[in-house]
Amino acid sequence: MITHSVLATLDPDGPLDDLEPLADIVGDARVVAVGEGAHFVAEFTLARARVTRFLAERCGFRVLAMEFGFGDGFGMDEWLRGAPGELADHCGLLGVGVAGEYLRWLRRYNTGSAALRFAGVDIPTSTEVHRDLEPVARLLRQVDPEALPWVTAAQEVGRRFTGGSVAVSAQRWARLPRAEQDTLTTALSRLELRMRALESLYAERSDQAAVQRVSWTLRGVRHMDHMFQALHGLFTGTGLPGDTSVRDRFMADSLRWHLERAAPHERFVLVAHNSHIQKAPVSYDGTVAALPMGFFAGRELGADYRAVAVTHTAARVPEMHYPDASSPVGFTVSMVDLPEPSPGSVERLLVDAGLADRVTLTDLRGVSGVDSMWAQSARTVLPVAEAFDAVLSTPTATQDATIPF
Repeated sequence: MITHSVLATLDPDGPLDDLEPLADIVGDARVVAVGEGAHFVAEFTLARARVTRFLAERCGFRVLAMEFGFGDGFGMDEWLRGAPGELADHCGLLGVGVAGEYLRWLRRYNTGSAALRFAGVDIPTSTEVHRDLEPVARLLRQVDPEALPWVTAAQEVGRRFTGGSVAVSAQRWARLPRAEQDTLTTALSRLELRMRALESLYAERSDQAAVQRVSWTLRGVRHMDHMFQALHGLFTGTGLPGDTSVRDRFMADSLRWHLERAAPHERFVLVAHNSHIQKAPVSYDGTVAALPMGFFAGRELGADYRAVAVTHTAARVPEMHYPDASSPVGFTVSMVDLPEPSPGSVERLLVDAGLADRVTLTDLRGVSGVDSMWAQSARTVLPVAEAFDAVLSTPTATQDATIPF
């Protein structure tokens, strides 16, 4: 039997009692992922903030990990705890558009007694290779100046294709001469291998924690270089199935990096798109297209990982339109119409239960036969109850009015 709980509100600052069924779903899991079925949806931001607050105040979660650059996350953590400066200084224009309202809410929330520490788990947020390598250059000046020419070579290439998003940068990367693409990949690979091999020596000359952090930041930049190639292949139809899994593998490994350095009792809220947190592979027409972060986390953490999808039962949703050369991020966002939810989808399940106009939390444990859900404006086919432990649904999906592009 499927259990639906009707939630009273999306107000992040409202009472939390109606979310108590979530505590049973979460159990003792150390990591609870909270998704979103589409970017730029105002209701999803409210839902995530409310669930975050519930997990912090009712379940004792103290760390907020996010689909956000690993290296960028340390500065964001300071900003979220009240450091001066502008949000865009830490996440760029695209980051403000995708997560700005949630991060602003979190900064306000962190003035209270249940403040959350922030941790980034993704490849660099900025896609500005030359800037992302600055921490590496600073460390190497101190511990290994002989390796600096490799940083300089990578930064020089990076300056030639930096864009406002990975989509823009990938297109500019593709126009570089092959020799420059290879220079970037070679420099980053050599730097990462050398830093990993000499980490203990670097730690003697500096601070071990700082060395480990910079080393992992460098690894993120190298994975970003792969993603330029992978996205170009995706856009042109020349890539290989599974190429984008490299990013999600890095995200799962970064989550583990933070878990290993946290106190054993510290519990993590993990915020990312549904397609990243799902425990089942991402497939199209029966072919595995990618293995998401949740696939790896589910296998490695077992019962310590729970995933809560966020979807909607609306007739319209914000969608990204690629490519758009006039946009600084390479795409525009506008509302698009949707067809009726497909039979077998989680959204149709809610419609048939008479709950399409309510905010709901559905316990998926033990459920079978639900085989699809919305992903942006498309229907994605997947074993929903294997991919997620629960799904929160909103009756509307309006475009975030604060998007700055």
